[in-house]
Amino acid sequence: MNRRDIALRYFDENKDFMNNYVPAQIERNRKGDIHINVTDKDGNPVKNAKVVIKQKSHAFHYGANIFMLDEFETEEKNKIYRDEFSKTFNLATVPFYWSDLEPEQGKPRFSADSPKIYRRPATDLCVDYCLEKGIEPKCHCLNYDNFLPAWLKDVDVATHKKCLDKRFRELAEHYADVIPSWEVTNETFNTQWEFPNNGQSKFYKEDDFVEWSFRMADKYFPSNRLIINDYLVFEESYRENRSPYYMQIERLMNNGITHLDSIGMQFHSFFGKDMEQDMAKTRYNPLYLYEVLNKYAQLGKKIQITEMTIPAHSNSPEDEEVQAELIKNLYSVFFSHPAMEAIIYWNVVDGYAAFAPQGDMTAGENVHYGGIRRFDLSEKPASKVIKDLFTKEWHTETEETTDENGKAKLRGFYGEYEMEIHTPDKTVKSDISISEHRNGFIDVTI
Repeated sequence: MNRRDIALRYFDENKDFMNNYVPAQIERNRKGDIHINVTDKDGNPVKNAKVVIKQKSHAFHYGANIFMLDEFETEEKNKIYRDEFSKTFNLATVPFYWSDLEPEQGKPRFSADSPKIYRRPATDLCVDYCLEKGIEPKCHCLNYDNFLPAWLKDVDVATHKKCLDKRFRELAEHYADVIPSWEVTNETFNTQWEFPNNGQSKFYKEDDFVEWSFRMADKYFPSNRLIINDYLVFEESYRENRSPYYMQIERLMNNGITHLDSIGMQFHSFFGKDMEQDMAKTRYNPLYLYEVLNKYAQLGKKIQITEMTIPAHSNSPEDEEVQAELIKNLYSVFFSHPAMEAIIYWNVVDGYAAFAPQGDMTAGENVHYGGIRRFDLSEKPASKVIKDLFTKEWHTETEETTDENGKAKLRGFYGEYEMEIHTPDKTVKSDISISEHRNGFIDVTI
């Protein structure tokens, strides 16, 4: 059995689900109608006017981390990354790891000209790039205990909370108006095995670690989207409501945490090719994935795939094609679910992942070849798949003609549009939205 048959077995076995149910869900959950009423200046209906809409952007968020912004060893690579990131994504995860944002107490690395730290570009640099390119920046993460500055690790709980209060306040002052979404906590299920040299703070071991963090986030970010994020989501048997993450979120809600908007789910497939047959039973199984998503949707919150890595395992053409096909299927499943609001890939480029020197494909997360671009930044099939999904397959350009009553109905993916209305005498242009949250009736006077 070749690798494709192993990795894609459950997508192949559930073709009816993938070819019928998933597209029907996308049609139901990601598209809406607009009703155009065209009249002349006297209020009379204008019939036979051509109404054309062209999608400019998606309401749904699809992104990646932007940890390599201006971090490459050559200016040529930096330019390619800057150009291609904005062509591929509409959201960027910005690194707010406390250990690297404030390595020296009281001197946060906000400014674009701050001393460089690998894979941790200055936050102003990232935010400015996003605003320039029309990309939404997202914070990762307010209180992540695995990446604490050295000056904080051994302090008592009261001092730790005081420092966190200051951090939250300063970040809100700098960025609350320009960064809509903030991950509040991340990986809170004792990840000392993953980061054995980091240890854990005294505060981490307190019962109120997560609850306190969300209450403090609500204090300083009352109008922002607050997200919880973790990785214990898609493992075997985690479709039940007794999984640790589900119960953690349920406890937060029962303890009066009302400002929790989104449930972040990591989807790093960090396993070798030899494990793919076993792991595909769950991670690459559309029915299982839907069971998990349906279970968490019962909590009444939106869901984000916050960190996705799909391994190619090598740079062979065959492995890269399997990676691309997996990504297409997984994005389709996630995009189709009514609770999903974002899919965020993790490392864009092979050879620049965590816990390994640049270009060393034998160490750290590099071993999985999980990027969507190669080390030289050339495009892998996976990158083209993501771009094609959101700019071609899940993209609307359509036209209709008004009836005798001057009315036309058009249907498209939720997002921002340019609309043109053509009559023999004139053309009128305007920007409109198709949104699940807005009235879909638009009056236009010619």
